[in-house]
Amino acid sequence: MKVFITGGAGFIGCNLAKFYLDRGDAVIVLDNLSRKGAKKNLEWLQTQGDFDFVKRDIRDFSGLKDTFNKCGKIDVLYHLAAQVAVTTSVADPREDFEINALGTFNVLEAVRESGVRPVVIYSSTNKVYGEMTDVGVEEISGRYQYRGLPAGVPETRSLDFHSPYGCSKGCADQYAVDYSRIYGLRTVCLRQSCIYGPRQFGVEDQGWVAWFTIAAALGKPVTIYGDGKQVRDILHVQDLVEAFHAAYEKIDSVSGMAINIGGGPGNQMSLLELVEILEGKTGRKLDPAFDEWRPGDQKVYVSNIEKAREHLGWEPRISKDKGVDALWDWVNSNRELFKDF
Repeated sequence: MKVFITGGAGFIGCNLAKFYLDRGDAVIVLDNLSRKGAKKNLEWLQTQGDFDFVKRDIRDFSGLKDTFNKCGKIDVLYHLAAQVAVTTSVADPREDFEINALGTFNVLEAVRESGVRPVVIYSSTNKVYGEMTDVGVEEISGRYQYRGLPAGVPETRSLDFHSPYGCSKGCADQYAVDYSRIYGLRTVCLRQSCIYGPRQFGVEDQGWVAWFTIAAALGKPVTIYGDGKQVRDILHVQDLVEAFHAAYEKIDSVSGMAINIGGGPGNQMSLLELVEILEGKTGRKLDPAFDEWRPGDQKVYVSNIEKAREHLGWEPRISKDKGVDALWDWVNSNRELFKDF
């Protein structure tokens, strides 16, 4: 099969490309290489197998159409290219919109107009549900948790875009759903929670599991925005890759759906809990600094993943403990990659 990945030199993209290269599939990676670490990921990916690389920005609509036309038949297109940080979106909402909303529209339109009709799987986000201030939250044992959602947030939850990032990703999410209804494109939105794992060059405003791990390994300072008691369901990238492929395989039954993909209730972790784990590994205190809460930051977000179990036959296989251990080992085995951090 032929697989096309936008943002294929990013953290998730290069892991997904590696999965298909290992299967012996034809892979096309499109990336503008603007993200920190993307060039390093591309160099690594080039050691993993042969694939086609296209340096292009998804804001370039005519370029996207030209690329799709030249590729010929494509079986599946994974749209991962994005601006990924809430704080960056607040600082520059226009660029955030142009990349996430307009860029996704360009991808969908380029697919529709080119006549190439691959399965399109869009990498969405839990931020489409907003801050969820109406949901009761309580503090128990030094971490926040929902009062009335023991299984996590379901897809039936009302959308409530919060922050420019939430708006741009939410807009793209709904376009991807609607292009299935209106134009018959085979699209699926995977609303991802907190993804972590190898090849993730986390930075302070995005990718907190990786950033805390890198900072702990290198002896760098860490800042927590909020009080650190906020909780996320974390998901290892290998499990996410399996979910992506399952969505492709099940496309006849899931086209037009939006599906939550996260670690679920069994893989919840607070920021302070990760700090404690890393302190145990380093043998020293991290002593994080604290700053104001960021716009739209939920005190708790845990995915209800029952829909993914039912429709994709998928659930996480890598526990949070094993996943964090593996990330710690990868960072320490690849310290040369972080010389400029």
